[in-house]
Amino acid sequence: MTGSGIRLELAGIEVSNLVQLIDQFLTLLQGAEIGEDPALARLTPAVYPDDAEASAEFAAATGEDLLDRRAADARVVRATLAGATDDASGPDRPVALVVAGSELDAWLRTLAALRLVIASRLGLDDSAEPDPADSRHGVYDWLGYRLDVLIEAADDLDDADGGHAAEDTTGGSAPA
Repeated sequence: MTGSGIRLELAGIEVSNLVQLIDQFLTLLQGAEIGEDPALARLTPAVYPDDAEASAEFAAATGEDLLDRRAADARVVRATLAGATDDASGPDRPVALVVAGSELDAWLRTLAALRLVIASRLGLDDSAEPDPADSRHGVYDWLGYRLDVLIEAADDLDDADGGHAAEDTTGGSAPA
C-alpha cells in the first residue's frame, strides 16, 4: 500500500464532528489512569481473563504505552482532518480526504477505539445491541459505518494490485 491511499468523502459536518470526537478522545487519554474510567478499561482489556492478578500486572506494565500509542494514532487522524477543516465551507459541502496507506491502520484503530469509548459511555457491552430508537447511539452507528467503509476500501486497495478503482459517489470510499 506504499504510495497509495484511500479517498474518503465526508460531509463538512462529519469532518467537524470527527474532529471534536478526536479532540475529546485525546483529552481522555491525557494523564489517564487506567483503573479510573471504564472507557479506558475497554481500551486496555484484561489479557488474562482467568487471572486478575496477572492481568493487573500486565496492565501496569503495558497500559500506559498502549494508551500512548492510541493517542499517537488519534493525532495521525487529527492531522489528516486538520487540512480538511480548512477546506470545508459548509456542513453539507462534501470534503474529500485521502487517507495514505501508511496512515490507514491508525485510522482503523482510532475509529475502533472511539466506538469502544462510546459503547462504554452508553453501557453497551459484547452482549448488548444498540437501541435504534435511542438517538444517542447515532454516533456509535456512524463510526461503525465509517469503519466498515474504510475496511472495505482497504480490502479493495489490497485487491487492486496497484491499480486505481473509480471513486464511489455515494459518500463512501475508494482507492485513490
